[in-house]
Amino acid sequence: MNNEERRIAVYPGSFDPLTNGHLDIARRAAYLFDTLIIAVYERPAKNLLFSVEERVALWQEVIEAEQMTNVRVEHFTMLLVDYVRAVQGNAIVKGLRSPNDFEAEFQQGLMNRKLAPEIETVCLLTNLEQLFISSSLLKEVARLGGDVTDMLPPSVMKALQQKHGL
Repeated sequence: MNNEERRIAVYPGSFDPLTNGHLDIARRAAYLFDTLIIAVYERPAKNLLFSVEERVALWQEVIEAEQMTNVRVEHFTMLLVDYVRAVQGNAIVKGLRSPNDFEAEFQQGLMNRKLAPEIETVCLLTNLEQLFISSSLLKEVARLGGDVTDMLPPSVMKALQQKHGL
């Protein structure tokens, strides 16, 4: 199969930090596509705890630990559809947890469809165990001393503890 026939998907996000919910979506997308690129957005309009280099490195550790051989991680700064085109992707993967997620992803998906009709958006529903998990909520709970161990991959939990001096 040549590169034009391969199914290449991009899973974009800020991943600050990456959670077990993100990992679940990545595992499932890696099963569906020949290649999955975890695309870490370098400059989201969010209050970041981890630098882009740290977020990429954490994903790389998790990908290696999970032995996800068809997954790679990169960072990007451009318009998402331009990035997907640059890596010869044909799909964008998004995870949905709530109706609010659906509303936001629906609007983004329609804009992406307008800008790049050749790129499909694939939405995967979260597992029930991950339904309530969000990166921003986890950061706040961890900052206040709450236990988020079972919501993060071990390497991410260690990095979060180091950030908070625990």
